[in-house]
Amino acid sequence: MIKHAVRKHFAGFENDLMVTNYFDKLIQVPIRVPQLGTQEVRAYMMLLFVDNSDLPEPDKEKIRAAVIRQLKSTWQGKKVDRAFVNSLDIGLPGSLVGQLDTAERLSSLMTTASGIVGNPRLIKRFLNALSIRMTISKAQGVGVDEAVLAKLLLFERIGDAKAYAELVKNVTTDAEGKPAFLKDWEEAAAAGRDLETKDPWTGDFVREWLALSPPLHDVDLRGALYVSREHAPLITPEDRLSSDGAELLAAMLEHPEMSARLRDRLVRVPRIETTVIMDRLLERARKEQEWGAPQILTACIALADADPVQGPRLAAFLEARPHQQIQPSIVPKISDRPWAASLLEVWGSSGDVSKPVKNAINKTRANGNVAV
Repeated sequence: MIKHAVRKHFAGFENDLMVTNYFDKLIQVPIRVPQLGTQEVRAYMMLLFVDNSDLPEPDKEKIRAAVIRQLKSTWQGKKVDRAFVNSLDIGLPGSLVGQLDTAERLSSLMTTASGIVGNPRLIKRFLNALSIRMTISKAQGVGVDEAVLAKLLLFERIGDAKAYAELVKNVTTDAEGKPAFLKDWEEAAAAGRDLETKDPWTGDFVREWLALSPPLHDVDLRGALYVSREHAPLITPEDRLSSDGAELLAAMLEHPEMSARLRDRLVRVPRIETTVIMDRLLERARKEQEWGAPQILTACIALADADPVQGPRLAAFLEARPHQQIQPSIVPKISDRPWAASLLEVWGSSGDVSKPVKNAINKTRANGNVAV
């Protein structure tokens, strides 16, 4: 600030050396505060977590004093890490143990990443943002893992904006909210192998971020993005539903066995919304491992009855299930629906479908209960 004032006072002089020389006349002993290293950043983050915990004040002071003593010996190879704090024989709550683990994982990137580079003020802002989002998560019952949220928040803070937008897009369009495209990159980064990434997923930060634990490729990130909506608007299929459509979807997911009672209301829902509702019902249905008469099937049938266009979609979905999962009890459930005729033909001729299922198909045909 003094250099700036000198430069402004002597306007017209472009020689920075003169400004520096003038400054050196005033300040005879320069003191430059060194940038924090990984040990100091890790200790700082841990102490912030400790300070915000429910530990008694005497225990907090004991940890603080021990960390300060240990920092003075780091030049001898001693470390301030989670193991050191655990060695202090203080009963740490489980939530704090997890936070100390988060500090240990993030400290290296907090030290080197551009935009933070070990700046204590920025580190504290980052942890404050993490704390606020965790509070929102708990208040709204989202149930976000703090380590997952911290990794996502770090990329939001430092990573390329286009890459973050691509991550958000992949999460919101995936049926299970998982960024599966990260799988090969995360595994390669964790194993120390060369990465073959593409723009905008390039640079040293991306490599280090991908190697951070926990990996995200198999994690449902919709909850984490939900509490981060000020930067990443979460656009899901439900956002395209009217209030009545959203209410029907919620009811069918919560009580699928009661869906047949909603037929009159479902008939009045526009085609674009019944398509979205069927999308969500089939997402839930994919979790079934045996296809007899699961409750979610009742909801899917009710929607197909209300909107016949959804029937062939349901038939295609059922045909794609492993034929070994098909149980005899599904046959009478769907046999009288027009969209099921071709499906029953496929099952009846498949070598993978069990004999009891084929017997059930033949029985319904003999009784005249199969739609043509």
